[in-house]
Amino acid sequence: MSAALVELTDVSVSFNNIDILKNIHLTIQPGEQWAIVGKSGSGKTTLAHALAGRVFHQGTVAWHLPHHSHANRILLIEQQHHFKNRSNTSDFYYQQRYNASDSEDTVTVQEVLQPLINAAPGKNWVEQLHLTHVLQEPLIQLSNGENKRLQLAKALFLDPAVLIMDNPFTGLDVEGRQTLHRLIDSIVASGITIVLITPPQELPGCMTHVAVLEDGRLVKTGKKQEWPIQSAGAAPALPTGTINKLKAAAESNHFTNAVKMVNVTIQYGGKVILNNIHWEVKKGECWSISGPNGAGKSTLLSLVTADNPQAYANELYLFDKRRGSGESIWDIKRRIGFVSPELHLYFDRGTSCFDVIASGLFDTIGLFKIISTAQQEQVKAWIELLQLQQVQHRPLFQLSLGQQRMVLLARALVKNPPLLILDEPCQGLDEEQIAYFKQLIDQLCETFNTTLLYVSHYSKDLPSCISHAAVLNNGDLKVNKL
Repeated sequence: MSAALVELTDVSVSFNNIDILKNIHLTIQPGEQWAIVGKSGSGKTTLAHALAGRVFHQGTVAWHLPHHSHANRILLIEQQHHFKNRSNTSDFYYQQRYNASDSEDTVTVQEVLQPLINAAPGKNWVEQLHLTHVLQEPLIQLSNGENKRLQLAKALFLDPAVLIMDNPFTGLDVEGRQTLHRLIDSIVASGITIVLITPPQELPGCMTHVAVLEDGRLVKTGKKQEWPIQSAGAAPALPTGTINKLKAAAESNHFTNAVKMVNVTIQYGGKVILNNIHWEVKKGECWSISGPNGAGKSTLLSLVTADNPQAYANELYLFDKRRGSGESIWDIKRRIGFVSPELHLYFDRGTSCFDVIASGLFDTIGLFKIISTAQQEQVKAWIELLQLQQVQHRPLFQLSLGQQRMVLLARALVKNPPLLILDEPCQGLDEEQIAYFKQLIDQLCETFNTTLLYVSHYSKDLPSCISHAAVLNNGDLKVNKL
């Protein structure tokens, strides 16, 4: 047998005296393509960082790469994208992507990729990853899925020998996931080795082996065909006592339409993002919002969350009041709970999970006030409902992405808002967490008559309370009752 491509021997990783990886032993042979699977918080991303030499670890990670024409050795594509503005800083604010003049402070896709294209003539990753139509877009205005494809293109232009991909399917629409499956197969055929962090439901055909992580330990390895995909366990029971306690303290909200749009059109320069939108969302209705990456879903939601200044140039009503009739942004936001992949990027890395959740009481990205005893109890109730007791005092960015997402979901829910806007809420969650979260949303909408706008590329992630559907495509909105 030829020498191993990489050998991990007794690899352990700890952060702040918390063991993340525990005595990992793994050998990958040339020609093998490995998928790393496991529940949220099991250590998958940390293992990816250890393989890429991005994190301090005990034990050894020994690569034995053959000499060949690949320009770079080992590249990691992370789950979340990070970029800088033209001043080479990361001083962005969340609403910046919706302000045309301010968004121009970020470089365009063309500016990022052109030096790579020039250095690798003949490569057609832009076309293969469907990025041609966004070449002139500022990075800050890309959708979550578009940014995923951009990060992959950047890595492929660098011609790696080994490509470690951390949940690359997250945020992609159905077509995007199918395209990526085919592309991963072609990447492997070109001689690049793939190590893939992924849910077990997204295993490309070229994967040859699977490794299962559980609580930081490697509990099973084997060939893909020998590893059956197991269904998720039953979701834990909801703590109904906590929900009843929240119901007793709930405020009454009086409005007929949470959202009403009349002939709403949004455009940047000559590009129309939303075209003549007519839409009504009545109190208590639960809507799914779907459409391909870049269809305008985030822009549509930005009008509802009061983050888009073009709302004032359109006929838009929120909670029965027309925008521009005297209400402030904060008057609107106090009645909305919101989470999205983009919002996730703007929190300070050192903020504790408790403070992140508490910031939802004030609609701020960070906690800047001392909260009352009653508010502390309110935060604790949602920590219990989202099963975050063990991590509430840890910094947000020391958690796994799935745990971080649960914290941000708790932030969106903490004030029990009459309108709940959940943009890809299940990204990064494992199957058991998704089942529990869907059950929780169903119960909240029934108990509090909550109005719900729920964005997902996965129909299986939709809660059963969904009663209406809105589909965006090329700026047009089609609606129907289910």
